[in-house]
Amino acid sequence: MKVQQFLDHHGIKENPFGQEDAQSDHVFKEFCLNGTHHPVWDKIFSNPTNPSTSVVFGEKGAGKTAIRMQMIEQLQKHNTEHPENRVFVIEYDDFNPFLDCFRERYSGRKRRPERLLSYWRMWDHMDAILSLGTTQLIGQMIAPKDSEKDNINSVSKAQSSQLSHLEKRDLLLLAAFYDNSLDMPAVQRWNRLRRRLKFRYWKTEWERGLGFLVTLTTVGLVFYLGNWKDFGQWWIWLIMFAGWAPWLWRQTTLLWKAWRVTREVRVFDHLPNALRKILSRIERRELAGQPIPYRDRSDDRYELLTKFQTILKKLGFANIIILVDRVDEPQLVNGSAERMRDLLWPMFDNKLLKHPGVAFKLLLPSDVVYYLQREEKEFYERSRLDKQNLVTSLDWTGESLFDVACDRVWACATDQSSKPSVRDFFDDSISEQELIALFAQLRVPRHLFKFLYRLIVDHCNRYTVDNPSWKINRETLHKVLSLFQRDLDAFDRGMGTG
Repeated sequence: MKVQQFLDHHGIKENPFGQEDAQSDHVFKEFCLNGTHHPVWDKIFSNPTNPSTSVVFGEKGAGKTAIRMQMIEQLQKHNTEHPENRVFVIEYDDFNPFLDCFRERYSGRKRRPERLLSYWRMWDHMDAILSLGTTQLIGQMIAPKDSEKDNINSVSKAQSSQLSHLEKRDLLLLAAFYDNSLDMPAVQRWNRLRRRLKFRYWKTEWERGLGFLVTLTTVGLVFYLGNWKDFGQWWIWLIMFAGWAPWLWRQTTLLWKAWRVTREVRVFDHLPNALRKILSRIERRELAGQPIPYRDRSDDRYELLTKFQTILKKLGFANIIILVDRVDEPQLVNGSAERMRDLLWPMFDNKLLKHPGVAFKLLLPSDVVYYLQREEKEFYERSRLDKQNLVTSLDWTGESLFDVACDRVWACATDQSSKPSVRDFFDDSISEQELIALFAQLRVPRHLFKFLYRLIVDHCNRYTVDNPSWKINRETLHKVLSLFQRDLDAFDRGMGTG
């Protein structure tokens, strides 16, 4: 008996349980993205107009990535409906590029994965987040879109023209330190942004102009009053050097600052000379006193984050939401709970998590809850997790899993008006409450989908095409469940795939 034959009999056009990962699950993306939510969805998502930080712990397959995708969908709708009060979304879910660059800064024993992440600090997270946000914003401004529907963080040319001179300078500063695009060279991309903002820099060339003027004047006077042999006099070269001294001093100072920035911003690579060229296009008086991330501290990052927020508000973004997910997937973490702890714990700072206008949505593996429960008083006072909408376990009841399965069956139905249910697949002797109790043992949607897929395939393998059976009986159900639970136990011990 073929699986599709069984599904066609129940009015299902495709297997609702064929996919296990939300990112590649088209059934979830097309039909369940807006209608199927976890029971604590409201606490996690909150109100986009006044968003709040949420810290969620859930085991593998509990739906953390699905929740992230649902939040992006809801925020897209919010931005479309509220163009003057939008939310700027930063997806902080790919740690590999940042961790790879971070690792290159160390050598010897410090490069070992078990030790490396112990050197990770809160400002490294802030640098990574500012890099993601700045790169995304500048990409939108260089190639603006006229419709907000094109992208959740789109910026039109009319909006970018509203920035004041100081806000343009701040954006160019952020671009100098945090724009990390591989589309074009850093200086070329920065100059394109400068031209888009109509930011003039001719006043910064006075030191170079002075050097050329003194050099040409000296050479002219030498040939007018004497001959070329007079260039052997030391005082002539001293005069020309004095003319170039202001330019040389400024370029040396900027190169020193640029080199220090490349040392302290450890999550991506800077080229000191390219950064020097960029900073030299900003007037000395406008650069004086501005926050520069060349120290091993978070103060400069907070000031730059505030500047970033001010620019976003002028562009129609009232708040920033940072979605943190997939912290167990980076190569340096490799699923280790201890390394996840080392990576995450610096972020647990109440000053960062409760920064005005910024909301974090941390979707974290339940593996690190063990370490969370064993921290000392100082950690809890610093993190104030009691104020962060903490969800220590993203649990699913049997009833909620039953509803999820029914939603997927209905989404794949040929005639959705008939409202088919997963209950239709089973023999009449198996009650709905019995199914709910069995589903509760599977804990999370991913395990449920794997089990139901295996169950349907096993049932169809027991019958021929000419002698089919349209209902799954009790014997098949319990046999497949027993085998699946054995595999699930091995998975929980880290000895299997689930």
